[in-house]
Amino acid sequence: MRREQIAAAPISWGVCEVPGWGHQLTPERVLAEMAGLGVTASEFGPDGFLPGPLLAVHGVTAVGGFVPAVLHDPDHDPLPDVRAALDRFTTAGARTLVLAAATGRDGYDGRPDVDAAGWRALLARLDEIAGLAESLGVTAALHPHVGTVVEGPQEVERVLDGSRIGLCLDTGHLLVGGTDPVALARRAAGRVAHVHLKDVDATAAAAVREGRTGYTAAVTAGLYRPLGGGDLDLPALLTALEAADYGGWYVMEQDTVLAAEPAPGEGPLADVAASLDWLLEWAAQL
Repeated sequence: MRREQIAAAPISWGVCEVPGWGHQLTPERVLAEMAGLGVTASEFGPDGFLPGPLLAVHGVTAVGGFVPAVLHDPDHDPLPDVRAALDRFTTAGARTLVLAAATGRDGYDGRPDVDAAGWRALLARLDEIAGLAESLGVTAALHPHVGTVVEGPQEVERVLDGSRIGLCLDTGHLLVGGTDPVALARRAAGRVAHVHLKDVDATAAAAVREGRTGYTAAVTAGLYRPLGGGDLDLPALLTALEAADYGGWYVMEQDTVLAAEPAPGEGPLADVAASLDWLLEWAAQL
């Protein structure tokens, strides 16, 4: 792992595309705090939050970003919206499309059942989008995500077996959804095209998985921890990826919900700093 592979994401500062997702910080504050930590690459966050020119002003490389799209509805064509996102990405020099199989609902606290026809549409569109992205010099990665069509182990396997798209290995969402991210990294490292690094409170994750609490409420209560501060075996996961010569981004991404504007130097900054320190210390041992 090289420091140049480490990136950040606005969601670690509580900035999210979901309506009503807590207090939203300004792009200027988020970028200033990133730069203050020496982070030189970032995902975009919600559409338009960190446009390429603003990232360039702060000397931050545009990694790419999260694009939720309804892929399972045979009567809905997601390609025009995905193509528009890809055009924005390539204009900014970003080369990673992090795709989620959105339900069409706001938020991530519930999802519909998808029938066989829906799955056929979804898998076909994953390959279409992967091909489109590749033609533009962009790597597409499907992000298993709580509250989307691809959440649990059977759905992850269905994507790996039924499409050629790469995988965004999000350690937190996989664990909450019931997949062991370390085991997945060990057996499917060749499909991993992008990594979101989270650490997780396993008890809180189980409560979401079992329906005893909602995802947003769990995030608000501290579902995600700074790297090294939760229950995931991150050293084993990183070792598996490095052994497979993974060369993509490692994005520190600890989903956060803010109640109000933190005082200068306070708020999510300390958790991101702790995650970065842990990751650099681990990398130094290689």
